[in-house]
Amino acid sequence: MSSSEATRTAPTPAPRPGTDARQAGSIRLDRVVHGYGRGGEAVTAVGPVDLTVPAGEFLVLVGASGCGKSTLLRLIAGFERPTGGSVRVGGAEPRPGAAAGVVFQTPRLFPWRTVRGNIDLALRYAGVERARRASRRAELLARVGLEGTERRRVWEISGGQQQRVAIARALAAENPLLLLDEPFAALDALTRERLQEDVRRMSERTGRTTVFVTHSADEAVFLGSRIIVLTRGPGTVAMDLPVPLPRGDVDAEALRNSAEFAELRAHVSHAVKTAAAA
Repeated sequence: MSSSEATRTAPTPAPRPGTDARQAGSIRLDRVVHGYGRGGEAVTAVGPVDLTVPAGEFLVLVGASGCGKSTLLRLIAGFERPTGGSVRVGGAEPRPGAAAGVVFQTPRLFPWRTVRGNIDLALRYAGVERARRASRRAELLARVGLEGTERRRVWEISGGQQQRVAIARALAAENPLLLLDEPFAALDALTRERLQEDVRRMSERTGRTTVFVTHSADEAVFLGSRIIVLTRGPGTVAMDLPVPLPRGDVDAEALRNSAEFAELRAHVSHAVKTAAAA
C-alpha cells in the first residue's frame, strides 16, 4: 500500500474543544498562489485565489482543462502546500487524510481485494474498531447502492460500481469534507447521471462540505449549491455563482428539464468559454 493511499484514510482528529464539528468542514483560501518548476521553467498554475466555503456547502469548481481546478483540490486536501498565501480547513492547515476523503478520476482500488477488502482496509486506516467494521461497511455499501457485492472482486464489477466503491472508501473515515476530482468523467452518460444524483443526495443527508471538480457546465449546475468558474491558467476566480435551484428530495429528471436549469447551464457554459478565452 502506498503512503498516499494510507494517508488518505487516516483517522480523523477530534474537533478542538468548543468547536462545532460541522465547522471543521469550512474552507478558507487567502491569496493562494501555486506554481511548479524553478527559475526560467517556473509556471504559475493557480492564483491569486481568495475563497471562503462555509461548512455544509456543495462547491463546484468548473473551467477548461489546465485552469488549475485539480491543483486547488490538492491544496485543499493537503497533498500540496501553496507557494504563496494560505489554505485553512476548519481553521487549521490541512493534513493529507485528516480533513478530507478524496475521490479521483479513476477508482484506484486494489484489484486483488474484494469490495469488502477495499472498504475494510479504509475502515482500518480510519481507526474503526474491528468489531464495528462489518456494520459500518454494510452502512457504506447501502449508502452507495452496492448491497450484496461484498465478496465480488474489483474486476467483476462495472466501472460505475467501482467508482461507487471509491466513494464508499472516501466516506469510511467520518471526515467533515469530501473532495471529488472529475470522478465520473470516464463513465457512460446514464451511469454518470445516476451517480450525480447519488452524490447530490448523499451530500444533503450527511451535511459534509463537498468540493467537486468538473469541466461540465451541466454537471456543475446539477450538483452545486455554488459554482466557481476559473480563468485559464493561472487559474483565478472569474465567476462566483450561488445556485438557486431546489435541493433535498427533488425529482432529478424534472430538475434537469426545467427552464431554470437550462438558463443556468447556458450562463455557466458561456462563463466558462469566456474565462477560457480571456
